[in-house]
Amino acid sequence: MDSQVMVALMLSLVGGASTSLGALFVVINPAPKLKVLGLLQGFAAGLMLSISFLDLAHNAINSIGFLKANLWFFGGVVVFAFIVNFIPEPTLVPSQNQADTSEKYDGGKDLMKKHRRQVFYSGIITAIGISLHNFPEGMAVFLGSIKGLRVGLNLALAIALHNIPEGIAVALPVYFATESKWQAFKLASLSGLAEPLGVVLVAYLFPSSLSPEILEGLLGSVGGVMAFLTLHEMLPLAFDYAGQKQAIKAVFIGMAVMSTSLYFLEISLPKEMSL
Repeated sequence: MDSQVMVALMLSLVGGASTSLGALFVVINPAPKLKVLGLLQGFAAGLMLSISFLDLAHNAINSIGFLKANLWFFGGVVVFAFIVNFIPEPTLVPSQNQADTSEKYDGGKDLMKKHRRQVFYSGIITAIGISLHNFPEGMAVFLGSIKGLRVGLNLALAIALHNIPEGIAVALPVYFATESKWQAFKLASLSGLAEPLGVVLVAYLFPSSLSPEILEGLLGSVGGVMAFLTLHEMLPLAFDYAGQKQAIKAVFIGMAVMSTSLYFLEISLPKEMSL
């Protein structure tokens, strides 16, 4: 078992490291303007929605049934909606004792600071969602490695390609908000580390302490969390910065890209396995 865990850890690190590759694409380019950022936020929202509805919720429905899967999904929505009430939203702090001639200038600076706070908050939320999604991918790599090195390797490579746009979705808002290439790269890379952590969790908790039904239910609730975060945080920013029509187009492009990625990932899995 220990050798299988080590092999799975190495393979999951390959998959997780691809989020760093996605982040690299972001940091080697200049930080985007607000409209471009809005379009890219819409694209990232499409990625997240596809993961939530077409991957996690879909698999939960197939595994534990429509009713139970929906209870888990909306349970995740309700719990995280409650938690978000205690997370302070980025707010604009008004400047004081300013002359009329400087108020417009400083107000513009404050407005940009507010934009950057909002986008940074969105980046953190995206990183959380992607990290939660990466746990089951690590679990899948471990289970695939048990079946054989070839299965585990094919799955790790498929996940690596699948994770590149996820790295972009995390790094992009952080880079815009902080203007720090290192912060963007670091946060995207940390979200990828959830995959080897998923290997460790499944190796030592599954199946002895966690039933397959509970596991699928938890993954369904993760889908609910990701859907809530996308609709509550990412889409409003995309609408504000790019306009509703353009942002919606970007959302569907993102969904198409992730759905294609999920398809190729699915055909790489053995028939009895699913993410």
